Amino acid sequence: MDTKHLIGLRIKKLRLSKDISQERLAEIMGISPKYLSNIERGKENPTLDIFMKLANALKVEVSEVFNYSHEKSSKELRQMVLDLIKDGDVDQLKLLARVAEAIYM
Repeated sequence: MDTKHLIGLRIKKLRLSKDISQERLAEIMGISPKYLSNIERGKENPTLDIFMKLANALKVEVSEVFNYSHEKSSKELRQMVLDLIKDGDVDQLKLLARVAEAIYM
């Protein structure tokens, strides 16, 4: 996953954590909802001014937008789940199965 996608995921996560819709955030920032959507999907190269508006609208430091090191790619997540399955004891596997059932049922 490239940097633009990771930053976009981080922006979306921050927005959702503040319970703000894309439309509302775009309105606060003075940009179009489509442009914000493209930023969140890693399809745009926002300027520093946009990042500053974004941070201000979300009431976070600009550096927080770039704090995406904890975000994992789908490949990393798959490998993590496979490792849990491979290395887990019976109780851990039962718990993992219950969580998966709860999510997908």
